Amino acid sequence: MSQGDEQPRVVIRDKRRIDPVSGEVRTPAGEQPAGVPPRPTPAQTPAHPTPGEQMTENETAAVPEAPVQPAADSTADGDLSRQLAERTEDLQRVTAEYANYRRRVDRDRTLVVDQAAERFAAQLFPIVDDIERARDHGDLTGAFKVVADRVLGLLDGLGVEAFGVAGDPFDPSLHEAVLHDTSDEVSVPTATTVLRQGFRRGDRVLRTAMVSVSDPSGVAAEPAGDGAPGETPAAG
Repeated sequence: MSQGDEQPRVVIRDKRRIDPVSGEVRTPAGEQPAGVPPRPTPAQTPAHPTPGEQMTENETAAVPEAPVQPAADSTADGDLSRQLAERTEDLQRVTAEYANYRRRVDRDRTLVVDQAAERFAAQLFPIVDDIERARDHGDLTGAFKVVADRVLGLLDGLGVEAFGVAGDPFDPSLHEAVLHDTSDEVSVPTATTVLRQGFRRGDRVLRTAMVSVSDPSGVAAEPAGDGAPGETPAAG
């Protein structure tokens, strides 16, 4: 084909004010400020500018989106609550064990002290018996009386007290009866003679009192027939 048969080239100019791709308002070629290069279309704008190339004020750099992390707040809260409950239970258990340990140690310490005091007091009982016999015979005088008072003071310091006085009602848990007789002067079994004093420390009896017991000789008559309680039938 010759040069004269060449078909003229058709040029189509897009004069639309709004870019159909980006939706932005186009600036006509005649209104472009001098010295400012024409704005490239979105098709001409590279996704990532090459080094040394500056971006216009209307272009926005593509920022990669951060990957969405799965929400783990609820799981973390559940783990913290479980750990807190476990630590609380451990603390309560240790506290209870320590309290039981302290009570056991205090009880054992008190028991050891009580046993030592009772053993020491038991060794003084024969000496106290001699002191009481000397007192009954009137021999508790002079330096012997001073020593006796000190020995009795040791028992007082240990919390040991003597019991057993003539006229006390007989109590098998406190008295050891070695003699029995009857008497019209008593209405119940009574310790009439104390042969050896007893000792106790608090509620614990360390040694029973050795006594002679008198039982009542008379027996109250039982009511008979239809008589009223407390009445004695008349002799017929």
